[in-house]
Amino acid sequence: MVTAADNEVPADNTAPSVKQRTEAWLLADITEEPAGHLGPHRMAPKKEKRHPWWKVMCLTGVDYFSTLGYQPGIAALAAGTLAPIATVVLILLTLFGALPVYRRVARESPHGEGSIAMLEKLLPKWRGKIFVLVLLGFAATDFLITMTLSAADATAHLVENPFAPTFLSGHTVAVTLVLLALLAAVFLRGFTEAIGIAVGLVAVYLALNVVVISVGLWHIATAPSLVTDWTRAMTTEHGNPAMMILIALIVFPKLALGLSGFETGVAVMPQIKGDPHDTEQNPRGRIKGARRLLTTAALIMSGFLLTSSLVTTILIPENEFQPGGAANGRALAFLAHDYLGEIFGTAYDLSTILILWFAGASAMAGLLNLVPRYLPRYGMAPSWARAVRPLVLVFSVIAITVTIYFDAGVDAQSSAYATGVLVLISSATVAVALSARKHGQRKLFVGFSFVAVLFVYTTIANIFERPDGVKVASFFIAAITVVSFLSRISRAFELRATSVEFDETALRFIAEAAEKGYLAMVAHDVDRLDEDEYRKKESQQRAESNIPEAESIIFIEVNVTDSSEFSTDLLVHGRQRGEHRILWVDSPAVPNTIAAVLLRTRDITGVIPDVYFEWTEGNPIMYLLRFLFIGEGETAPVTREVLRRAEPDQSRRPHVHVG
Repeated sequence: MVTAADNEVPADNTAPSVKQRTEAWLLADITEEPAGHLGPHRMAPKKEKRHPWWKVMCLTGVDYFSTLGYQPGIAALAAGTLAPIATVVLILLTLFGALPVYRRVARESPHGEGSIAMLEKLLPKWRGKIFVLVLLGFAATDFLITMTLSAADATAHLVENPFAPTFLSGHTVAVTLVLLALLAAVFLRGFTEAIGIAVGLVAVYLALNVVVISVGLWHIATAPSLVTDWTRAMTTEHGNPAMMILIALIVFPKLALGLSGFETGVAVMPQIKGDPHDTEQNPRGRIKGARRLLTTAALIMSGFLLTSSLVTTILIPENEFQPGGAANGRALAFLAHDYLGEIFGTAYDLSTILILWFAGASAMAGLLNLVPRYLPRYGMAPSWARAVRPLVLVFSVIAITVTIYFDAGVDAQSSAYATGVLVLISSATVAVALSARKHGQRKLFVGFSFVAVLFVYTTIANIFERPDGVKVASFFIAAITVVSFLSRISRAFELRATSVEFDETALRFIAEAAEKGYLAMVAHDVDRLDEDEYRKKESQQRAESNIPEAESIIFIEVNVTDSSEFSTDLLVHGRQRGEHRILWVDSPAVPNTIAAVLLRTRDITGVIPDVYFEWTEGNPIMYLLRFLFIGEGETAPVTREVLRRAEPDQSRRPHVHVG
């Protein structure tokens, strides 16, 4: 484990090497509490400044509202003349599906844990941990593709601007990589929270969109033939209205990018200022503000989605939406230049580039929040994952790889982005449905289950239509799973006890035994608790280990509750069976717990204890695997190894005996 001392400059006059300086810089902001790590937006809990819900909505909106930069073009490319109808389907699912689901998520995870934490609670032990790792893979897909897609679309707005240098148009991948590198540089230098900037960006961007859309609607209103041509084209291509609706439902999954932002809206909940009487256990004001945030953002976005889809579909020739077309990935910007002139269009481009830039920053911050929230708590993260800069470098390298793989194409990345978004929303609908069932709310359970079915269908349809998203997500899932389990194995021999406390009976037992200057503890199987078994075990250990009759024996028993947990607080209880005294404790792992209790006993009494084990018959490899995944196995050698690593001073290390 890296500590502050590892980063100190040597006391002598020898200058630190380049490697030492680099390591010190990378790990400068490492924290001993990964769960409290909040990425570049982090602040100490006591000093954290909270903001009105509408300001925090703008922080979310940097990601959510910025999809207007490419969503209308993607809708037109996917649905053609039916884009407005397919967008109506998207809006209905947003307002009557995703919004109610995330309003409930906000109520049940007011500290920003999100739907992943809800499922973690509903699926305990290893099933929950593995499921969380899979969801983290899809979440990584969502956030990383947000970075790469936003940077690619910012590039599209930049190179299509008439005032941009002409040489940029042939180097879109290089420009996108530069934008990603600059984003990484910002985080490596130190990115402080800027809700005020987010408010300004969102206000300007939405205002410019209002102007563009209003002008577009005015042109449509003054030229009724445009609407006639559009409706005639729909009728010619798709027949009657029923067929149009059916086709719109079929192509709807391709429009799922318009659902992004809900998970981010829940993640930023801790930034919301609640009521004065709020408590951490019951932050009612914060929950109320978060639900207002989600509702307002959904209503604003729904209005923009519908109107932008109408004006772009009706006013822009269909061929311009195709790859290489002037409206590809920038439909509203195309209208801004076409109807309002190059100066206004350039202002619109600059606003769009900036908000897309901050969308990437928001995604990076989300990743830096997400990884330390879960993996260190599971013992599934290497030590450097507690520092910002190494994570920034890792995520940036992955983002660069993804950009090159997709050739910086907005359309090419949309399926991967939609997959990540849809899987997260689908998991949220399932979590909310299960929560309603758990609380006996039958009507809500039926309603949320119906919504879950819709989103699961949408997710599956998107996967079958364009499997690139699953390929990318599978890579992230595999990478996270492999790194997580390797880290768990490498950390298996830590003490894993955050604290060790004894009840009054347990303290009396060890105090009485320590008065004679000798503490003998015998590890005992919790499956055999009758008095005769204790008597036989004591006689056997005294005979095999030559424990004098005058020395008392204390049995120590560990009950494995949830082996998937990594670290926990230990409360040691004392109980007596006839003449036999017993210490028992619940924990995730037997040997680590015995080691922690021995060390704590030594610190309390000043006597170095001796612990006695029996060899276990069986395959040592199988017992090692049992220890790693079930928390018990070949206890004696593992306990000795845990003690060896925890206490370097051999003279102060508890003694391990095996008979």
